[in-house]
Amino acid sequence: MADPEVRISGGVADESGDVDMQGGDSADVMEVGETGDDAPGDEAAEDEAAIEAETPAARVTFVDYLKSPIVTLHIGSGDAATQLTAHQALLVKSPFFADAIAPDSASPKHSIDLKDDDLEATSCFLEYLYTGEYFPHKLPSGSLQSDPSTPGVDQTGDQLLKHAKVYTLAEKLSMPALKTLSHSKIHLVTSTAVAELTYARYVYSHTGREDATIRKPVASFWGQRSHVLRHETEGTFRKMCLEYPEFAFDVLSFVLDAEEKREERRRKADDGEGGKGSARKRARGER
Repeated sequence: MADPEVRISGGVADESGDVDMQGGDSADVMEVGETGDDAPGDEAAEDEAAIEAETPAARVTFVDYLKSPIVTLHIGSGDAATQLTAHQALLVKSPFFADAIAPDSASPKHSIDLKDDDLEATSCFLEYLYTGEYFPHKLPSGSLQSDPSTPGVDQTGDQLLKHAKVYTLAEKLSMPALKTLSHSKIHLVTSTAVAELTYARYVYSHTGREDATIRKPVASFWGQRSHVLRHETEGTFRKMCLEYPEFAFDVLSFVLDAEEKREERRRKADDGEGGKGSARKRARGER
């Protein structure tokens, strides 16, 4: 049976003190050489500080980024080892690289080892640093940019894994905006059951239990369709459940929660309270 086509949805505050005003017939006399609060030197310093505070910071231009030192990134190991380069001023936008490079130190680091990271995901991260996007771009229509070299339907999970790997790399590099972008692209990929299961395995093997952002849509997807899709994966679904008990538990929890909601609606209908209709969220791929 052919795999069913599905779409993944899814001021600084000013400080002031009280001034002790003392009245009297005599005033304090300042001896020659003494400096008071209103001394001309202090007034000049205050005026200079005020001017600096009012002067807007100079805009950082793209040329400024390009003038910064080049940092070499060593991706992978062995025969798969690859070197990529990027400008330091852009890399330090990531807290991970800011800590690794330490540009303010006496001897900043200009070579970083990333042997455990994915080459394609790292290149997507660098593309995002320089352009604010990575291929395929999201279009105003809400779809992904087409690519003649990429199948219209993800049969293997490669397209899903590309964005999933960018997501996990963005988590490591503390780039929340890139995480959001990559996760949104996952939901725009048209895929098959086999591809979905490949993607689910990656998610449950590379993300933590607390990351509901990416895990919850996976569990709900399979919870809604497991009775159909599990027959299309030739036993791989069962193997996945045994290999990753958290996946099986999350899918089961979704199914049981959905059943409880249906039962509650039926109970209210029998009691004459009236139901509000189906509470099922829009399935992935539905427009």
